[in-house]
Amino acid sequence: MPEPNNRELLQDIANGNALALRTLYGRISGRVYNTALSYVQNEADAEEITQDVFTKIWRSAGSFKAESQVTTWVYRITVNTSLTALKKRERRGLFSALSAQEKEVPDFHHPNAVMEDRETSRALFSAIYRLPDRQKTAFVLSYVEELPRQQVAEVMNLSLKAIESLLMRAKKGLRNGLTTDYPNRGNATAK
Repeated sequence: MPEPNNRELLQDIANGNALALRTLYGRISGRVYNTALSYVQNEADAEEITQDVFTKIWRSAGSFKAESQVTTWVYRITVNTSLTALKKRERRGLFSALSAQEKEVPDFHHPNAVMEDRETSRALFSAIYRLPDRQKTAFVLSYVEELPRQQVAEVMNLSLKAIESLLMRAKKGLRNGLTTDYPNRGNATAK
C-alpha cells in the first residue's frame, strides 16, 4: 500500500487520526523547526513554535481548502506563529532596553547554514533578525529554506513581483547592516 500524500494525511488529521499527524510531523517538522529558528534564533523557542504549529494543524486541518500545497499552508502557519512569538517576546520587554540596531548577536548554529565561519553565520542571522517582517519572511523562505519564489508568494499572499521587490530591499538592508556592523570586513579582500 503506497504512503499517503500530504493532502491525504491532512484529511485524515481533520478526521481525528493522530497517526496521520505523527506521519506528517515526521515528514515536515524539520522544515518547520528550521523556519522558526530563522526567525526566533533560539533553539528552545523554535522547538516550542514547532509544537504550536502542529497543534494548530491538528485543530485546523479541516479548514484547509486545498487551494495550495499542504507545505505552503504549513509554512504560512509557521511564519505567522514565528512572527507572533517575536511580537510577544518584544511585548514582554526582553529586548525593550535594546534598540533594533543593538540586539544581541544570536549564538546558535542554524542547520541550513553552510558557512564554515560561525562568526559570519552569526553576523548574517543577526542582520536577518533586524529586517522588517515582510523582508525577513521573503528572505528566509527564499534563501534559507530555498523555496521557489512562486511558493514564497503563495505563503505570503503576495504577487511574484512583490516578492522580488521585498528580496531586493532585504538584500540591500542586509548589505547595509553588515557593512555598518563590520566596516573593515569587505575591504580586506578588495585590496
